[in-house]
Order: sequence, then structure tokens, then C-alpha cells
Amino acid sequence: MLLADVRPGHTVALRDVAKGDLATLYEIQRDPESHRMAAFGAADPSDRDAFVARARRILADPGNLWMVVVLDGQVVGSVSRFDLFGVPSVAYEVARSLWGRGIGTRALAELLRLVPTRPLFARVAADNVASRRVLEKCGFLDVGGERSFANARGAEIEERIYRCDAPGA
Repeated sequence: MLLADVRPGHTVALRDVAKGDLATLYEIQRDPESHRMAAFGAADPSDRDAFVARARRILADPGNLWMVVVLDGQVVGSVSRFDLFGVPSVAYEVARSLWGRGIGTRALAELLRLVPTRPLFARVAADNVASRRVLEKCGFLDVGGERSFANARGAEIEERIYRCDAPGA
């Protein structure tokens, strides 16, 4: 699916994750700053075997939707719908070199158009202001928080919980 241009001359699209995308997605998720901001990712983002095993589980579950974000023909991130703690949830990740360009917002908005389930939830580190803003731009409302252990930070941190009841953004 083609999304609106992020900047003139640059096109963002979503497509299903293919086996050949895993190496790129692995590199994106293991970036130290991305991992720290995501907070609740893998305990060891450099463990390729754990990443591949998790990817296989995600892809094997028909209840999940995992798509890559493609910018000008290059995979630059992913967006997904899955169940977390028994509730339908979403997540997204964009390569750090492209943060602040609206790619995450456009990708999440497109995922919301593809997934009719409502409500949808998302969780984010309270100090990840940029990610919180992406959720809000896509119609998510902050509905509460809790303290949770963040693997990437090795400590409990404040986590915000967001909910989207609105139809596709």
C-alpha cells in the first residue's frame, strides 16, 4: 500500500514482512538509542537467534499483522498489530536516522486503516515524548500508566498506556 509522501519526492509504503527483511529489521531494533527509547524490547537486542525465533513466532500467528515500512524502496522499519496481555495492541519502529520525518505516524495511520479492531492499545515509555506524539496524532488517548520493568534500561520505569477507539485514522 502506498502512503502519502513524507516529503516531496519520497514515498512511504507498507507491505507484509518477508524472510529477506529480517536482517534489516534486526539491525534497526538493535540500534542502542532505538532500543533505549523503545525500552520494552528484547533483553539482548544483539542476540540474532532470539530475534529470529521471535520473528518466526510472530509470523506464524495468524492473529498478528506485521508489516515493513518502506521508504523509497528501502525497508526502514515495521508496524504491527498483536495481542499483548490479552488485548489487541499495536507497535511500530523506524530506523533512528529517519526519526522526526513523519514516517512512523504515516505507517501507524495506515495500519489503523487496515485493522478494523477497536479498541486498540499501545504502550510506551513515559519519557518517549516523540512516540507518545505519534500515538496521539493517530487518535490514541493516554488512559493511564504503570511501572514496568524495561529490559533496555535494566530498571522499572513509568509506562503510559494508550487506547484508540476511533475508526481508521
